Amino acid sequence: MLIVWALSYLRLGPNSMTKTSLALALSLALMAAAPAPILASVPGSTNSADATQANPFFEQDWATPFAAVPFDRIRNEHFVPAFNRGMAEHLAEVEKIAAQSEAPSFENTIAALERSGRLLDRVGSVFFNMTSANSSDAIRAIQSEMAPRSAAHQNAIALNPALFARVKAVYEARESAGLNAEQQRVTERYYLQFTRAGAALTADQRQRMGQIGERMATLSTQFQQNLMKDTDSWVMLLDEADLAGLPAPLKASAAAEAKTRGHEGKFAITLQRPSVEPFISFSQRRDLREKAWSAWIARGDNNDSEDNKAIIAETVALRAERARIMGYESHAEFTLDDTMAQTPEAALELMRRVWEPALARAKEERTDMQELIAAEGGDYALQGWDWRYYAEKVRKQRFDISQEEVRAYFQLDQMIAAQFYVAGRLFGLSFAERKDIPVYHPSVRVWEVKDAEGKHVGLFYGDYFARQGKSGGAWMSAYRSQERFDGEVTPQVVNVMNIPAVAEGQIATVSVDDAVTMFHELGHALHGLLSNVNYPSVAGTAVSRDFVEFPAQFMEHYLLQPEVLNRFATHKETGASMPVALQERLKRAQSFNQGFATVEFLASGLVDMDFHTLTSDQAKDLDVASFEKQALEKIGAIPEIPMRHRSPHFAHVFAGGYSAGYYSYLWSEVLDSDGFDAFKETGDIFNPEMAARLKKYVFSGGNLRPPMEAYVAFRGKEPGVEPLLRNRGFLADTGKSTEEAGKDEET
Repeated sequence: MLIVWALSYLRLGPNSMTKTSLALALSLALMAAAPAPILASVPGSTNSADATQANPFFEQDWATPFAAVPFDRIRNEHFVPAFNRGMAEHLAEVEKIAAQSEAPSFENTIAALERSGRLLDRVGSVFFNMTSANSSDAIRAIQSEMAPRSAAHQNAIALNPALFARVKAVYEARESAGLNAEQQRVTERYYLQFTRAGAALTADQRQRMGQIGERMATLSTQFQQNLMKDTDSWVMLLDEADLAGLPAPLKASAAAEAKTRGHEGKFAITLQRPSVEPFISFSQRRDLREKAWSAWIARGDNNDSEDNKAIIAETVALRAERARIMGYESHAEFTLDDTMAQTPEAALELMRRVWEPALARAKEERTDMQELIAAEGGDYALQGWDWRYYAEKVRKQRFDISQEEVRAYFQLDQMIAAQFYVAGRLFGLSFAERKDIPVYHPSVRVWEVKDAEGKHVGLFYGDYFARQGKSGGAWMSAYRSQERFDGEVTPQVVNVMNIPAVAEGQIATVSVDDAVTMFHELGHALHGLLSNVNYPSVAGTAVSRDFVEFPAQFMEHYLLQPEVLNRFATHKETGASMPVALQERLKRAQSFNQGFATVEFLASGLVDMDFHTLTSDQAKDLDVASFEKQALEKIGAIPEIPMRHRSPHFAHVFAGGYSAGYYSYLWSEVLDSDGFDAFKETGDIFNPEMAARLKKYVFSGGNLRPPMEAYVAFRGKEPGVEPLLRNRGFLADTGKSTEEAGKDEET
């Protein structure tokens, strides 16, 4: 549902929604809501005339460089009046479009919808990033209140018969109305969004669809807030004697976290991935590893006030019911109908093809580690809390390399510079840091982006460090999307990370995984920054969900290239470049533990699909814990490797826009592996001709054309799966043809 995306606002990656979807998802609550001011009781909020007059959201233009968001002047009490006015204005605009007497045309209907909801877009783009990046009790209270109101507002527009009749009329006449290709595409996307929202249903069905949307908005918000509370509340305080095996950067960040929580002199391990994952990778205390790992995989699953299982059960049932109303067997069929995969069977086929070799490799990895345990005198079986710890030992033995040895060469500032270097080589972009642009937290940084001719492209915000009130993971959001049909509007985007903070004066370093994630999120950011379309509904990341990850995952390939490592992988103490021998060992080690990484990812993707291929009848009275257990047993999952995201904390699926869609990362990996091969085949990973096509058809093309058409225009052919299998170490690069390699893999 459109509102799910709006409430999570690009959680863990950009969305596949259009500008229209954002407006719909934020805008329609007034028909079902009382006219009284929202949240008059929220702490710190006010609805006084003085507050309204001083509200920055009501200013026509922001007097900041590039009209950037004036975070220094925005207060919590500004959001509610801004949402109220934004909804009212948007509803009035839409009603005017629907009620006009002129015959429907692109200009008076579709373009008019593109122009509607400007204030609502402005406040929503700021607020919904705050719910994940800089939340608080006041923000969460506003979010909880706004969820059903926003969904009702959506229903008032998306299910408006008169408005849909006009959209349908423009759609049916699109080929004979003299529209250009982009206008036809925009019209088609509008019509599809309205029909998928239920606009063509009967009155009773539309009413039920509205009720489902409102309830799911509330459930999604509660899921996210429960997960954030569960994550923030757990902490394991340690003494110096408990730190055996921990690397210095983790000790420093744990000490800083403990001080922040009022326990100076102690060391705090939290359930944020950058804290708990390295702890269970290096701690020599098996009992503490078990404690941290057990809490980590149990987020949202503690049978307390933050337990998410009942929310999942109701959400799955509502999604299945909505799919049935829309004429589909399951939520997965409904969702994938507007993706590259098109059907659950196609997505499942890809996941199953990769699952078998991944599981076989994981079992080999398990045997290797069990043998190491025995060699060290251990008399216990490998458990989930042991895997990363012994994997590090095997990595060291096999490749003479450790995460911490490499980490010393991955300074945060150098990795930021490396990102910008790659963006410059590929697309001619330059990044200049600006200190005169307001930010929402002191650690956030801002860069102005220019093209090769020195023309302003947009603003890039970087929010890199973990903190309380911030959701885990990494994602990209947009404060403003590119457009030019009513004048040039440049984009403003943000990358959010969760790197452990360091004490003042210390050099922040990142793991290889975090560095890869930085390149990934910059790919999303570039997808927004390089957008070159007229209409915001097809701009930037407004593409199919299983295509949106392609630009991001493509960028990951550049991190470990010699040209990048030689320039930017410099030791934090000596400044020396990473030795070539270490670079080679690092590359050889990249396929190590891929069985584990692939199995934990695919287990999540397959369970996600199992939940969402349930019919409406099958989804009734769902026992979430039993269902998850049975789904894992069905695929032969091994207990030492839990799902990367167990259902009760699977925010992608139950608080974000990836339901029946976690497979998208693997689907996009087929594209990015094959796409990067296109550059390697030329002998130049920065080949100007290939980069120009990649920019034109992918990074700048938005949703101007269907995704496979865009990919083929860049690559010259459809992708094959073999590059993905080779990159993960599941298929040897034998030099055989694609057909021969495919036959071998099937065998």
